[in-house]
Amino acid sequence: MHSTDPGPGGKSPAADSPLPGVALPPPAVPAPSVGPSLEAANLLPLIDTAVLDELEEELAGTGLAQRFARDYAAMWDLRLTRLGTAVDRRDEDSALDAVISLKISSAMVGGLRLARLAELLEGLIRQGDFAQGQAMMAGVARDGARTVSELQATYILEKG
Repeated sequence: MHSTDPGPGGKSPAADSPLPGVALPPPAVPAPSVGPSLEAANLLPLIDTAVLDELEEELAGTGLAQRFARDYAAMWDLRLTRLGTAVDRRDEDSALDAVISLKISSAMVGGLRLARLAELLEGLIRQGDFAQGQAMMAGVARDGARTVSELQATYILEKG
């Protein structure tokens, strides 16, 4: 004979079960949806040039901020390919390395929207949700190209 301990809540685990003596599994935790977060990210500006202006001030006008912006733009295709390949291969380590690099470098050049998209993608990768990560890649590619174009038009060419 065995007894069921009602535990601290005063109910046995099987109390809510339709079958006597059979405990229900805990409710599944739904995977976070990036829908609302993605919508919020799309409201962010592609580029906040004040971020680079502030970096340039901190570096005492040495031109390093502009060089960083030029290098960021020049490396966009490589970054996108590296990230896309890692996500397609479901290679968590490489995907995390690529997406964190994208997130940080985008934030440093004032690419607010792309930095937020990379942050959302990072969350999906950490959860192992590569299917949703692959679906996000089209938006990352689109907004990344737009970020680079705006960065070139509003900062690189203007300050060059």
